[in-house]
Amino acid sequence: MAEDRGIDVNNPRIGLKIASERLAIVRYVFLVQVEDGIATADQRASLEYADAALIGWPEMDADDVVDLDEDGKQTVAERLAAMERYIAEFSRREAQGDVDAMNDLLVRATECVASVRRLYQPDFPIPTFAEIRRVVQDEYDEDMGKIDPGEHATVEAIEEQTEQADEKREEAEAETSQDGDKAKAKGKGDGKA
Repeated sequence: MAEDRGIDVNNPRIGLKIASERLAIVRYVFLVQVEDGIATADQRASLEYADAALIGWPEMDADDVVDLDEDGKQTVAERLAAMERYIAEFSRREAQGDVDAMNDLLVRATECVASVRRLYQPDFPIPTFAEIRRVVQDEYDEDMGKIDPGEHATVEAIEEQTEQADEKREEAEAETSQDGDKAKAKGKGDGKA
C-alpha cells in the first residue's frame, strides 16, 4: 500500500513519516471525541502536546534530518512499536467511550513520536508534556476564573436556562406569527372595502 502511494519503504528515514501520520490520525480522532463538550485541562494539554510534536514536521529529505546509526534505527523501531501498542489500546478505549483513558494514551503515543522526531531532528525543540500541562492549566484556571462565581453552572441550572430561552423564543415566534396573521387579515379586509 505504501508503495502505491510512492513511498519508499526501504528508506532509512521511513520511521519519520510513519510516526507523524499515525499521530495525526490519533490526534484527530481524540479531537472529535472531545469537541462536543468543554475540554478539560488534561484534554487540552494532550492535544497541545500532539500539536507541538507535529508542528512543522519535516519531510524525510529535509536538510536538518539526520541519518541514524544502527542503534538509532533500533530505538526508532522500538518507539514505533510502543506507539502502535498505545494506538491499539486507544482504539479499544474509543470503542468503550473511555475518553480519560484515550487522553492518557494520546499522551503516551505522542511521547513515542516526539522521541522519534528528536532522533531524526535533534535540533528541533519539543516541549515535554509536563511543560505544556503547566501552561495549559494556568490558561484553564484563568478561563474558569472568568466565570461568574455567583452563578453555579450546574447541569441542572444550564438545562433550566436553556429551557427558559427556548420558551421565550417560542413565545416570540408565536407572537410574530400572530402579528403576521393579523396583518394578512387586515390586508384582506382593506381590499374588500
